[in-house]
Amino acid sequence: MRISQETIQQIQNRIDILDVVGDFVSIKKKGQNYWACCPFHNEKTPSFSLNPAKGIFKCFGCGKGGD
Repeated sequence: MRISQETIQQIQNRIDILDVVGDFVSIKKKGQNYWACCPFHNEKTPSFSLNPAKGIFKCFGCGKGGD
């Protein structure tokens, strides 16, 4: 079963990306973005950036990102 784009958009509008990611890693605000150690790979210094205004994330260590 495929989830429709409309359903995905409704979910994204209702949740806060910081709440979701914050359940898995510790997040700290720096400027307008939030930073954390990436949940997708092991690292000692934060390279995982979250922008709650845009609802996006990007890891500058492993390259994973999205909305």
